[in-house]
Amino acid sequence: MTIKGVLFDFSGTLFRVESTSDWLRAGLDACAITLSQDELTRYARELEEAGALPGGASPLRMPGHLAQLWSVRDSSGDLHRRTYTGLAREVELPDPRLYDVLYDRHMTPAAWRPYPDARPVLAALRERDITIGVVSNIGWDLRPVFHAHGLDSFVDTYVLSFEHGAQKPDERLFRAACDALGQKPGEVLMVGDSRVADGGAAALGCAVHFVDHLPVDERPDALRAVLALAGTDR
Repeated sequence: MTIKGVLFDFSGTLFRVESTSDWLRAGLDACAITLSQDELTRYARELEEAGALPGGASPLRMPGHLAQLWSVRDSSGDLHRRTYTGLAREVELPDPRLYDVLYDRHMTPAAWRPYPDARPVLAALRERDITIGVVSNIGWDLRPVFHAHGLDSFVDTYVLSFEHGAQKPDERLFRAACDALGQKPGEVLMVGDSRVADGGAAALGCAVHFVDHLPVDERPDALRAVLALAGTDR
């Protein structure tokens, strides 16, 4: 099989969101709130256990009243916000402004870092005229993140769940991406960190490769395997 197009997931694949502690600090700064280190540590731990940071850890315990929202959270911007601010409200934060401020923070380019090998891998694919798409379960427009980090010039198309009203592993998202790239599914490789969500591309006939959703500093070169799979490592 000759790979002519590569689709990438966003969070945990090309980019990783900041830590819950850094996320909380940014929100506190925006609200001019000062906490002790012990308080900061406690609130960050509780928010992480609640799964309140999009792109971060999943909830340790799913509140019953949010279970249905969680299952469809990426199908619209409104559902995404309601889900994650709802999870954050499971933690009694020191100022009610923080729930919306924290949600807004995670949508900023400053909250995201590309993995170290993202740029060289995307550049190598581009040099070989391999088309590139981003297929993400997400509730907001991530294009500004790519632009701010200088990676937007490598991407030919974005297929975002909230813009299509469908979530991976729904094959409609992968089909839309393949169509936008002008490639047949059998000529496309999907790269992601979720065996359930990203693995849905296999049902359409795409090849699939998985990477681990690790902090940026702990995963320096996992994407380089894509070059071998796409035949660009020669």
